[in-house]
Amino acid sequence: MNKIDILIRGGKVVSPESTVEAAIAIVGERIVAIGDEALMPPAAQVIDATGKYVIPGAIDSHVHFRTPGYEYKEDWHTGTGAAALGGVTTVFEMPNTNPPTGTVAAMEQKIGIASRDAHVDFGIYGLLAENNIDQLADLAAAGAASFKCFMGNTFGNLPAPTDGAMLEGFEILARLGLRCTVHAENASIMARRQGKLEAAGRVDPLAHLAARPAIAAMEAVSRATLFAEWTGARLHIAHKSSRDGLYFVRDAKRRGVDVTVETCPQYLLLTSEQMKTMHGLAKVNPPIREPGHDVALWEALHDGTVDMIATDHAPHTIEEKRRDTIWNCECGFPGVQTQMPLMLTQVNAGRMTLNDYVRWACVNPARAWGLYPHKGVLQVGADADIVLVDMALERDIRDESLFSKSKISPWHGWRTTAGPVLTMVRGRVVAKDGALVGDRGWGRSVKATQQMAPAAPRNLEHTTESITAWRP
Repeated sequence: MNKIDILIRGGKVVSPESTVEAAIAIVGERIVAIGDEALMPPAAQVIDATGKYVIPGAIDSHVHFRTPGYEYKEDWHTGTGAAALGGVTTVFEMPNTNPPTGTVAAMEQKIGIASRDAHVDFGIYGLLAENNIDQLADLAAAGAASFKCFMGNTFGNLPAPTDGAMLEGFEILARLGLRCTVHAENASIMARRQGKLEAAGRVDPLAHLAARPAIAAMEAVSRATLFAEWTGARLHIAHKSSRDGLYFVRDAKRRGVDVTVETCPQYLLLTSEQMKTMHGLAKVNPPIREPGHDVALWEALHDGTVDMIATDHAPHTIEEKRRDTIWNCECGFPGVQTQMPLMLTQVNAGRMTLNDYVRWACVNPARAWGLYPHKGVLQVGADADIVLVDMALERDIRDESLFSKSKISPWHGWRTTAGPVLTMVRGRVVAKDGALVGDRGWGRSVKATQQMAPAAPRNLEHTTESITAWRP
């Protein structure tokens, strides 16, 4: 082998199965060798990782960068800059922008913005809604790496599609082989309960939780998994917040349904006890729940029912999070920069291993979205998406230090005991020692390299397309 571009030496390389001392050789955008440093060729640049752990870049399957339409909350520069600083090298961005990413024109607009401003690689979600079912295939061809169906309301107030439209959408996505993420909450239950609560004068933080009970999520998870099983569509359950309904997922997986599940740091580390004092700061959809749900979610990660950690990075302004009543406060908060330090702190606390973290934050998301083995893993031929982690790095999370435009977080003041110190995307260092050093526009769409397994649609004789084309 001739001279290489970069050699990462002295670190401990982490996979889900092992942690070994090894050097990593990089040429261009890819890893070309992993092994004994003494066997590596000379390098133009050497990165000393002595005392550090070397892990794949995290893949965040759930972020909102608010552009176009809500640039005052976030944009692709600040959102992906925060990701790079947080050790996240690939993001999947949601469609509830303005315009929503439910047409080819809107998809092309967003991909253009992301290609110009992104510091990390990205996938773009297309919208599955009531009135764009006939555009799903065109959206996929235009660059959608996945789709999102809002079964319950959240920011943007996109109406939930009817069950008929959702089922027809799943039929189409089953043929395309692309995974559909669902916001799994029952819209009518929540709307009725919120109306009753407002009429009763409830404006306290826990009223938001009362309006969105676990049964709303249970019903929606059950319905989504049934639709996926019937059609053969690939399904992803976003931001699982409750223990209720996990058995639906376990049973569906046993039956062979291709369903994956994410949870988020807020559901693992916070409970409704914090909501009482944080008011709108901790308001998020689905809500943070009572003590006990967090314990069950940890158990579900360890037994494989929950597959991955995401953030639901959802930035808003300080004023929008501190309005007078809980109903007027916006839902969500920034999280893409703080996820890795928070979760690595849990490694130090003994709640999981660093190998577990790599499985949940890197490998499993890559597998779910057809990016493995290009991403989510450190091996020869993979993209050089690499993070150096200091497991003894102690810092306080501060609102003012967030790179996001949103300078308000429930994690303000939290002490973390580990974190990323260098982030590399496809062989280029984009963040180092808490500073963004990469250029806008280095991030690229993952759609071109996405390799989903062959589609496996089911009950084709009963699809909307089949029954309307049939003639006696």
